[in-house]
Amino acid sequence: MGVKEAILAEYDHEIATTRRLLERLPEGDDGTLAWKPHARSMSLGGLASHVANIPTWTGPILEQAGFDLNESPAHAEEQTSRAAILGHFDESCRAARKALERSDAEYAAMWTLKRGGHEVFSMPRVAVFRSFVLSHLIHHRGQLSVYLRLNDIPVPPIYGPSADEGQ
Repeated sequence: MGVKEAILAEYDHEIATTRRLLERLPEGDDGTLAWKPHARSMSLGGLASHVANIPTWTGPILEQAGFDLNESPAHAEEQTSRAAILGHFDESCRAARKALERSDAEYAAMWTLKRGGHEVFSMPRVAVFRSFVLSHLIHHRGQLSVYLRLNDIPVPPIYGPSADEGQ
């Protein structure tokens, strides 16, 4: 199995799991998406919007030699409904899946993160993709599952049965 096949299997699994969680979001018309567990925390809708946006980082990682943090907006626009969040997630996942069609040599090529022209690090693209997209997605998905639990919204199975669903 090549790098691409391994990455695609992991990507498809994690994206499907994440979508199941996003499907549990409230509609958004009752103000629940504005809920925050703490004053310094993202809102439920803001966190879900961030999760939906993470796959958009795939293209710049796999199609460019690097990225300068000073050249991008800090945050994507916060969506205000479950439908908008799911729509953005689905679109960003389709574009990411297409960008993942790379050769092993392209995955092994170095990618550099900069801030203001100064190198922060350089790593193979596959490592950056796994860290910035997959691991980042999994991290925030875990946060999102806690947000749902704190709002009495049943959490779907992620890596096994949840306390809400013994499936």
